[in-house]
Amino acid sequence: MSLDPSLVEPASTRPPTSLRTWAVCGLMLLATMLNYMDRQALSQQATDVRSELKLTNEDYGNLETGFGIAFAVGGVATGFLVDQFSLRWMYPAVLLLWSAVGFATGWVTSYRELMICRVLLGFAEAGQWPCALAASQRLLSRSNRALGNSILQSGASLGAIITPLVILGLNQPGVIGNWRLPFRVIGALGVVWVAAWLILIRPRDLELKDQGAAPTSQDDREAADVDRATRVRRFAALIVVVIAINICWQYFRAWMPMMLKKEHGYGETTIQWFSSAYYIAAGVGCLVVGGLAKFLTSRGWSVHGARMAMFVGCVALTALGCVAAYLPASPLLLILLLAVGFGSLGQFPTYYAFTQEISTRGMGKVTGAFSFVAWISVAAVQGPIGRWIDQTGSYAAVTLIAGLAPIAAALALLILWRPAKPVRSTSAASAAATPDLEATPS
Repeated sequence: MSLDPSLVEPASTRPPTSLRTWAVCGLMLLATMLNYMDRQALSQQATDVRSELKLTNEDYGNLETGFGIAFAVGGVATGFLVDQFSLRWMYPAVLLLWSAVGFATGWVTSYRELMICRVLLGFAEAGQWPCALAASQRLLSRSNRALGNSILQSGASLGAIITPLVILGLNQPGVIGNWRLPFRVIGALGVVWVAAWLILIRPRDLELKDQGAAPTSQDDREAADVDRATRVRRFAALIVVVIAINICWQYFRAWMPMMLKKEHGYGETTIQWFSSAYYIAAGVGCLVVGGLAKFLTSRGWSVHGARMAMFVGCVALTALGCVAAYLPASPLLLILLLAVGFGSLGQFPTYYAFTQEISTRGMGKVTGAFSFVAWISVAAVQGPIGRWIDQTGSYAAVTLIAGLAPIAAALALLILWRPAKPVRSTSAASAAATPDLEATPS
């Protein structure tokens, strides 16, 4: 089977995307899942780890800070490497590195050793996004990228759901040293993924097309027909987008359990079950958004129009956070939070698809740069959020702000990301196209 034939055939005669292409997307979903499982193994076992290694709250906070800073730096570094080396080998190398670090965490005996592992883990795990987005860009046509991105991104929620279950099965609470086994098992799974990747990916699957190649469809020609000023505006729009949607997603991920417990009085068991439901809703949102975007394009919508419709719909759902912020404990509160989860993660596939319009040959650097901005921004606001909650004793104001933040992202796209004008002929488009997008890959 060959990879996505829609990249090399006229739109009117495009056959369906091959099964192997979607299988690769499924494999990248599993990579995202492992990525989240490796990082969550610590937070899910924090009590046992802190007890055995005698860590203070400050020590634990420093571990999170070290991970976040390393992740921001790692995104930039691996982004440059992705653009320079074979993606077929780069992706499994990155995954193998973070899996090895996760595996090694099962043997740490001190705070210092644990800090080294967390920093290395953050640095290596950041490579997931430059690798995965460059791969989906090279494998899928524009109209299929939102769906492909939604599949790989949904691995985040899958990892968040599975990790507690894996830990429950491997770690008996209170038994000294039992927390080490989940780190080793999850880390070892990376070897299985690498083997599957090398079997599924053929040597030329992820190669970039020649610089002289021309876009083959009307949508691809419109995407290619942009000047430098337009690219700068789009880049600026995506800076706003990546900050806004990450503040929303990371706020509810990090603070919602404590909000439910301390402000609304829910018990631990209820919170654990609801957290699972929240991540299921997030994963479903991710897949539904990608599927609907593909459905709309198949019904004649432009790729840009379908993406914007999905993104604005997700923003409307996250905006319900401003209502949830002032509701008491009730079924309606939980339903609104599930809607926020659905919309919050659902924004990411569309965002990724937009980033894949910026550059083909520099996709790794683009993704790394946006990842750096996102993690630095999130790290910068987490402290003030905590101080505000400590001072006021209320989560309402910050929940409201987090829910409304993606509106800024939608406005930035509507103002700064204007779709290209229709192109009359293939030859004219080829002449106007920039080198990056002329190299739309096969």
